[in-house]
Amino acid sequence: MANRTDPLAKSIHGTNPQNLVEKIVRSKIYQSTYWKEQCFGLTAETLVDKAMELDHTGGTYGGNRKPTPFLCLALKMLQIQPDKDIVVEFIKNEDYKCALLSLYQFLIGSLLFLCLYFVFPRRFGRYVRVLGAFYLRLTGTVADVYQYLEPLYNDYRKIRHKLSDGQFTLTHVDEFIDELLTKDYSCDTALPRIQKRWVLEASGTLEPRRSALEDDFEEEEEDKEEEQPMEIDEPNGREKDNHRGRSPARERDRDRDRDRKHERHHRDRDYERDRDYDRDYGRGRERDRDRDRERDRNRDRDRDRDRHRLRDDDYSRDRDRDHERDGRERERRDRDRGRHRSRSRSRDRRDRDREDGEYRRRRGRGSMSPRGRGEDGVTREEPKRKKEKKEKGGGNAPDPNDPEIIEMNKLRASLGLKPLK
Repeated sequence: MANRTDPLAKSIHGTNPQNLVEKIVRSKIYQSTYWKEQCFGLTAETLVDKAMELDHTGGTYGGNRKPTPFLCLALKMLQIQPDKDIVVEFIKNEDYKCALLSLYQFLIGSLLFLCLYFVFPRRFGRYVRVLGAFYLRLTGTVADVYQYLEPLYNDYRKIRHKLSDGQFTLTHVDEFIDELLTKDYSCDTALPRIQKRWVLEASGTLEPRRSALEDDFEEEEEDKEEEQPMEIDEPNGREKDNHRGRSPARERDRDRDRDRKHERHHRDRDYERDRDYDRDYGRGRERDRDRDRERDRNRDRDRDRDRHRLRDDDYSRDRDRDHERDGRERERRDRDRGRHRSRSRSRDRRDRDREDGEYRRRRGRGSMSPRGRGEDGVTREEPKRKKEKKEKGGGNAPDPNDPEIIEMNKLRASLGLKPLK
């Protein structure tokens, strides 16, 4: 809630006024102790009290980039968006003692601030003026920026500026104003782009700039012309001027030429300054473009490297999967081949056994020795007699005179068993 922009504030350059300060710097300001303790609940009236206590300018400093009170108050002004009249009073304090006195009487009407002002008379006006100029440079139109900031070139008062390493350096108000009008960054804040002065002069928005020193130069020349000595011609007894008299038309032409010369000089100086600014800005843009191009190239290289790495991983994964599938197929084929081989071997063995059995039977039937045949080729009758004897003897009945049966009956008798029948 404390960091939210005033609901009644208008958008500046098409965006939230606080967005004019970069997000990182804005986050640093929100986290700073000065913002939480000193800037909480400030209004357009009480902001003057805090601006009076400023003793230096600057952006961020130190290793953790702490914001200066100057930058915190600038962000607070963007948040509450004071009236333009108050900002103009901040800036137009040439006689800053009387101007700020009237400003405090107009805003607060309290004697406390007047007492504080008289205690710190030298520090009071310069930083208030610089703060108002910085805020107007961020939020004002192009015509307002040139109209209210260019007269501050005549302010040569010293101010302290805190550098990024925390050290202080001595500068002047006119140098700070020149930085606001010619640079892209000031106090770690990106300044909005403004048109060149000669463009505004060509369009009739601004009048040609007239330096405050031109009047002094003209007065000095006139004084020199008036103070030139008068010579007296002794032989003739007449006074002659050291210089010839000039007609009014020639005087007008001389003044016109002098004015034209001064205008050309200032135009050339402004042109040189704008050209240097454009060259520096072009170099900065080229450098930023090269940096962006290099960053994009590195990003594309990293993206391609990641894509190739993912492709290699997918290829390795597919290759391992194919190897596993081939291994399983090979094992299945080997198993099937072994099963088929064992089945074929069993079938071959059975066929071989069958063929061997048939061969033995054929050989047994067809290869009797001549002993079993008679002289006339008829087989002997001995097998028939054995067969008839077996049938007469009861078929399979054992012979009681067989030595083996006799021995078996003795063994059974010793065991108490009956003899075999």
